Amino acid sequence: MGLFGFPKREDVNEGVKKFHDTPGAVLLDVRTQKEYARGHIPGSINVDVYLIGRVKEAVPDKDTPVFVYCQSGVRSAEAVKAMKEMGYTNAVSIGGIGSYRGSIEK
Repeated sequence: MGLFGFPKREDVNEGVKKFHDTPGAVLLDVRTQKEYARGHIPGSINVDVYLIGRVKEAVPDKDTPVFVYCQSGVRSAEAVKAMKEMGYTNAVSIGGIGSYRGSIEK
């Protein structure tokens, strides 16, 4: 918990660092294909949150560490919840690209 008992927001920059430090990890962008094409974090793959069932094709091993982001952190949290219901054991939301300070790939 953060200050005043509110949940602490994820830091996408810290999440990307953890992704790079975790062998075999996947960085998953759950925004739309159009949003992804306008710019995304290098090394990420795209599966739209509304098509999250397709993550099985992109990440077949449900024990793979998956670091999930979107624009603000809302869709990534929804995607992680759905992935956990599908049996993914190491999926975590790292927040939104809106606060990312690194380079963007197009």
